[in-house]
Amino acid sequence: MSKSATIGVVVFVLIVLAGGGVLLAKHHSNNSTASTNSTSNMNMNNHSTSSQSNSSSSAPTATDMVTIKDMAFSPASITVKKGTTVTWTNNDAIAHTVTETDGQTGPNSGDLAPGKTYTFTYNTAGTFKYHCSIHPSMTGTVTVTE
Repeated sequence: MSKSATIGVVVFVLIVLAGGGVLLAKHHSNNSTASTNSTSNMNMNNHSTSSQSNSSSSAPTATDMVTIKDMAFSPASITVKKGTTVTWTNNDAIAHTVTETDGQTGPNSGDLAPGKTYTFTYNTAGTFKYHCSIHPSMTGTVTVTE
């Protein structure tokens, strides 16, 4: 192989390696940014898991299913009837918790691994706030009606 061909191959390999390093750095930066943004940004996307439609409204959604995805509870606010069992499903790549926030009787899932579900039955009417104890900026509300 000629000297110029060898130099060309070396330059090509260095470019490929540098590109991979940039991609890894960007991926790490995006993950750090997502974590930072979720900590500082309390405006979470609300959408019903049954309809998959986005909504900018903070009005509670009538559902008994909450998805954990992209560092958020979705929908962030739900309304259920007294006696309803609410199910949270962790569709994120990391563990989260579903933990009551306001000192009332409420959910306390412990660490909820990716792909796992947690249920809690609301037997009292009222408004119940919860959060992820690992990521406190992740918050949600369950409104329970008679």
